[in-house]
Amino acid sequence: MNDAAMLCAAHLHLCRQGRALLDDVCLDLPQRGAVALVGPNGAGKSTLLQVLAGQLAPDRGGVTLQGRPLKGLDVRARAQRLGYMPQRFEPHWDVTLLDLVQMRVADPARAAQVLAEADLQVLGERRWSTLSGGERARGMLAAVLATDPPVLLADEPGAALDVQHRLALVQALARRGRERLVVVVMHDLDLAFECFDRVVVLHAGRVAMDGAPADLLHAPQLDAVFGVHFERIAVAPNTLLRARSLTWKDKP
Repeated sequence: MNDAAMLCAAHLHLCRQGRALLDDVCLDLPQRGAVALVGPNGAGKSTLLQVLAGQLAPDRGGVTLQGRPLKGLDVRARAQRLGYMPQRFEPHWDVTLLDLVQMRVADPARAAQVLAEADLQVLGERRWSTLSGGERARGMLAAVLATDPPVLLADEPGAALDVQHRLALVQALARRGRERLVVVVMHDLDLAFECFDRVVVLHAGRVAMDGAPADLLHAPQLDAVFGVHFERIAVAPNTLLRARSLTWKDKP
């Protein structure tokens, strides 16, 4: 475990119904940086994010935040340090977006400012049930970032957004990684490899690969994890991945 790291996962194990969702996961996450979590469906990405956020308790192992056990922090202290954006969020009451932000910052004037800075002021009085998926995603992110937490954990934050807004959101999260720690579950591999400083590849509940995008992009292990053959297409200054199904000759 790295004492200088912001967030550390040590030998995380989590099983449900006899299946290992996390299997000896170890990660040291720095004080700042943009980290993408990728992997095939069922790899454990969302589960790992929930454990890092303190939303799920592992069967074995633990998470520390700035050297302190996460399970020892009360809910308020955890919320001040960890911003968690789940894939789906439904409040207990059909609150307005302004109400949701105000739950985080308390001061009504500051809540209105948060919405204005996110260009969401026109949605402030709208009830949650009336917002589209994209509006909810943008509003939830604004609420989570309202307290400027040192750690942001986001689970597919751009899934409900159109192409333009998804790209803008991912780029904004990557920029935030220059000053804070940002960990984002991603399904878009091209965006993950293009925008993030570090990519962690999960497979069957384990860390299969972990490193800089340039070091992982051409590794044959990436194809094996996803069960496809990736064509690497050079589109300066990036390399794009195009997946092809494995033929019977390619399969072990």
